[in-house]
Amino acid sequence: MASEASGTRSQLRWEEHRRAFEKYLHGLRFTAEPRLEGLEEAMRYSMLAGGKRVRPTLCMETAWIFGEDPSHVLPSAAAIELIHTYSLIHDDLPAMDDDDFRRGRPTAHKKFGEAMAILAGDAFFGEALTLITVHQRGSSEQILEVVRELADSTGVNGMVGGQVMDMDQTGVGTGTDPETLYMIHRYKTGALIKSAARIGAILAGAADEEQAAVSEYASEVGLCFQIVDDVLNATSTREELGKSAGSDAEQGKATFVGVFGLAGARREADAAAARAMAALSRVEGETSGLRELAYFVRHRES
Repeated sequence: MASEASGTRSQLRWEEHRRAFEKYLHGLRFTAEPRLEGLEEAMRYSMLAGGKRVRPTLCMETAWIFGEDPSHVLPSAAAIELIHTYSLIHDDLPAMDDDDFRRGRPTAHKKFGEAMAILAGDAFFGEALTLITVHQRGSSEQILEVVRELADSTGVNGMVGGQVMDMDQTGVGTGTDPETLYMIHRYKTGALIKSAARIGAILAGAADEEQAAVSEYASEVGLCFQIVDDVLNATSTREELGKSAGSDAEQGKATFVGVFGLAGARREADAAAARAMAALSRVEGETSGLRELAYFVRHRES
C-alpha cells in the first residue's frame, strides 16, 4: 500500500510539473517586431505541438528531489525543450530523415517551407541561451555550468555528433556493430536527456556524487527511450505514433531492432531500465518519481 501511495503521489507531481511547464512554454514570445511574425509563428507551431515533455519535467523533478522548488528551473527546462524542438525540426528535413509528419501533423518544413524550418531551428538555439543567461536565477557559477552542460550535450560530442554518426550508418542497417549503435544513441538521444537531469541537480545545489548518480540514471533512461522508439517504429502505425512508422527499415537506419532483432531489442531496453534503477540506489531522498519515469519510458506505447 505504501508503494502504491508513493506511486500515486509521484504521478500527481509529474502532472503538476507538466502543467506548470506547459503554462510557462505557452507564455514564451520571441519578438515584438511585426516583420518577424512569420518566424515566431513557425517556432511556436513546433514548440507547442505537444509531446511527452520528458526532458523539461525530468529537469524539474530532479530539482525537486534535491530540495529546490521545480518552478525555479523553468527557464532552463524550457531551454532544454527548445533545443529538443530544434533537433526535431532539423531531423525531419529532406536532407536528414525526410519525414512529413511529427506529433500527428505536418512537419515544420511541410508547413512553412524548408528555409523557414531551418531558421526556426537555428533561432531556438539562441533563444535557449537567452532563457538561461537572462531569466534563470542562480549563482554565476551555476549559470555558467548550465550553459556548459547544455552546449556539451548538443554539440559535436553530443546530439549533433550522434546525428552525424546515425547518418553515416544509414544504409548499413543490420551491419552496424553494437558498439557504434550504442554510441550513436548515447550521443543523439541520451546526451540531452542526461543534461536535463544534471541541470536540475546543478541548479538545486546537489553534490558532485549526487549529480553523477542522476547523470548515470538519465543516460540509461535516454538509451532505453531510443531503444523503445526503435521497437515502436517497427511495430506501430503512423496513427499510433503521430509520425512515420516503418521508416527506419525503409531507409536502412541503424536500429536496435535491426541489430538485435525485436526480442533482443526489448531485452536491451529492459537492461537499460535496470541499470537506470540501479543508479538511483546511490541517490538519497524520494526517488519514486524517477523510478516512475523509467517505468513509463520502458513501457510507453507511442
